Amino acid sequence: MLNFFKKKPTNFFSDDEKKLIVAAIQEAELNTSGEIRVFIENYCSYVNAIDRAEKIFEKHNMYHTQQRNAVLIYVALKDKQLAIYGDKGIHEKVGTNFWNERVKEILHFFNKNNYAEGIVNIIKQIGDALKHHFPYDKDTDVNELSDDILFGS
Repeated sequence: MLNFFKKKPTNFFSDDEKKLIVAAIQEAELNTSGEIRVFIENYCSYVNAIDRAEKIFEKHNMYHTQQRNAVLIYVALKDKQLAIYGDKGIHEKVGTNFWNERVKEILHFFNKNNYAEGIVNIIKQIGDALKHHFPYDKDTDVNELSDDILFGS
């Protein structure tokens, strides 16, 4: 087992990496009414990471965006599990294949131990899809969800 899995999730990323991830979320959300969140924990308490992501999505009221266009990037570090979960509005636009391709791409980065870079890259890609399907409207858009990284146990 690699050493980085012994650290608490909040200490997994350096302060600079955390800032890069949050900045990527903020930049992506400048161009869309969509919302992106990142949730990091050590262990996935579910067999299927998508089921866990759905539960976190619900717990953090991500279903309550006006256009149902929130996206959660979920990572369980010690269990080495990952899921990208999109709400109904964005999922209907991009489909399952879009999410599966993003997971493959992020795993490419993770396999090279480039975790923050992988998350930032995927945030940008998700932001582009959100921008395409849910463009920013200066008259109506508000930041409906915090841009901070969420950390579980």
